[in-house]
Amino acid sequence: MSYEIYLKKGEEKRIEDGHPWVYANEVARIVGKDKNGSLSTVYTADGRYIGSGFINHASKILVRIFIRDGRTDCDAVIAERIHTANERRRNLGYDNCYRAVFAEADSLPALIVDKYGDYLSVQLLSLGIYQHKSVIIKALIDEFAPKGIYERSDVAVRKKEGLPEETGLLYGEVPEWVEITENGLRMAVSLRQGQKTGYFLDQKENRAAIRRYAKGEVLDCFCNSGGFALNAATTAEGVTAVDASEFALSNVNLNAELNGFGNIKTVCADVFELLREYKSSDKQFDCIILDPPAFTKTAHEAQDALRGYADINTLAMKLLKNDGYLVTCSCSHHVSQAAFEKMLSDAAHRSGRSVQCIEVRSQAPDHPTLLEALETHYLKCFVLRVSDK
Repeated sequence: MSYEIYLKKGEEKRIEDGHPWVYANEVARIVGKDKNGSLSTVYTADGRYIGSGFINHASKILVRIFIRDGRTDCDAVIAERIHTANERRRNLGYDNCYRAVFAEADSLPALIVDKYGDYLSVQLLSLGIYQHKSVIIKALIDEFAPKGIYERSDVAVRKKEGLPEETGLLYGEVPEWVEITENGLRMAVSLRQGQKTGYFLDQKENRAAIRRYAKGEVLDCFCNSGGFALNAATTAEGVTAVDASEFALSNVNLNAELNGFGNIKTVCADVFELLREYKSSDKQFDCIILDPPAFTKTAHEAQDALRGYADINTLAMKLLKNDGYLVTCSCSHHVSQAAFEKMLSDAAHRSGRSVQCIEVRSQAPDHPTLLEALETHYLKCFVLRVSDK
């Protein structure tokens, strides 16, 4: 008999409204017996059906609901959802590189699928989704006919699911470098060694938008593979791309060469230290881009993260020429947009500069937000004009 999960009284509203996670402490009792990771059905305290999802007794998220219409053929549902998610991206005009499946936002919790040209990179982040790996791979082959599929499940959250981190080839062949086209630029992406699934696809529209602000001398901090730097190089006189990773900088140089850019230079350094060095030497820039990695992975570290954001944003504001532009981002959902905006206001005060907000942007449309699950809305991108008082 499959598991039947009965919630405590009053715990159903958030879940019935569409949030897919059922936490273990919200459950009154579990009836039945099945394998861990199996499809289980969730009911309200008085026995009203809510939905079904994969169970994991080892996780604080006991059930991840993805079926709400009573179906029990989860293999068919997975294949159908992958097709629907891809069609939605195609309808938006995405073709060469995009996030094809965005986990909870596409009603496939814990599954990430990114398309890079003829290749796919996947993350399987929960026990139930991992146990359906073969079903997922078959559905991806049927939908995309890729030349290769590579797994990048080297994510710490897997430990909370009782799973080891894993990477490796799942299908076909995947070369060391995969070339994609983004915003008319050629980009070499490493599915094996690049960040996340290989590259940060969520910023592509924001990278295109940088071109109207990237004039004169541009500083791209935490540049990674150079997505912002290359877009800035199309309009700026010179771009300094900074990262602590030599591998990332080699990727920037490769991408600059692919596009024939001679106005990008790379600097291997700690961004916090380098910004202070620039300040002490009175170095100034016309545009500064701050796109750091997530400073926090948990809610209780959010205040520490905000202090880190405040530090680099204050320094950046001081380093900008009069009427210079700061493009500043946060990719942690634990730092809310309101908290990030308040931090920027405080940083403006500390910098002694006059700061105007020109644009507020978010993640690309192939990374949709599920309004009932704010965890899916994580990327904040502010464009600020910084002037002398």
